[in-house]
Parts: sequence; C-alpha cells; structure tokens
Amino acid sequence: MGSERHRRSNVVLNLTPLIDIVFLLLVFFMLTAHFIEDQVIDITLPKAKSSATTNQQDEYVEVVLTPDGELIVAGKPVAADDLEETLRGALHAPGKRFVRLRGDQESNFGMAVHVIDAARGAGAESLNILTERP
Repeated sequence: MGSERHRRSNVVLNLTPLIDIVFLLLVFFMLTAHFIEDQVIDITLPKAKSSATTNQQDEYVEVVLTPDGELIVAGKPVAADDLEETLRGALHAPGKRFVRLRGDQESNFGMAVHVIDAARGAGAESLNILTERP
C-alpha cells in the first residue's frame, strides 16, 4: 500500500510544427497581399459640366499628361516617341480595351492630340478624357 510508485512524466511540448505553420501563413499573406502605391502627381483636371462617372476601372490603360509634358503610362514614364508601342502592348493585356487620358489643365494641347493619335494607332476601342465637375 505504501509503496505506490509515482511516475513522473516529462512532457515536452514540441513547438516546431506550430512555428512551421506560422511561418507558412506569414509567407502566404506576404505573397498574396497587394501593395498599391498611389501616384503622387500633382494634376489639376480641367472642369466640365458634362463629365460622367465610370465604374469599369479594370478595362482602362491610364495615360497621365503632366504639366511639364511628361507622359506616364500605367505608372511608368514613357517617351513621346514610344507611346504608341507602349499603348499597343498595354492594350493587349487581358481585359484592357480603352485608354483613359488624365491630364493637367495647363498641359500642352499638342501633347494631348499626340496621345489621342497614339491610342488610335494602338487599337484602343475608345479614349476617355478625365475631367472634374465644377
């Protein structure tokens, strides 16, 4: 009766599988997260009473015309001579069919006409010019 043997068990919690799962989840969320950088280009859009809103943002290739005359296509600066070729490549991406021109009201009108010609030459279905409502 008095000779009961007490077994002392050494329970060790193995954390290695838990750490593996945590690291796998961390890698998964890092790879699937979308880091969107907003363009910080100071542009004052021209005002128009007949401006309309568009909801189909994925179908557009955006061309930004800065007050300095610089062209930016999909966030990357492009030379005026390479614009049509760049637009042709961007319009062949899945779901891209239209060109959206976002230009400063002080920008060169001749550059805007160049963008319109390049969009037509690249095969865009239509071209929208972004404006602000007064």
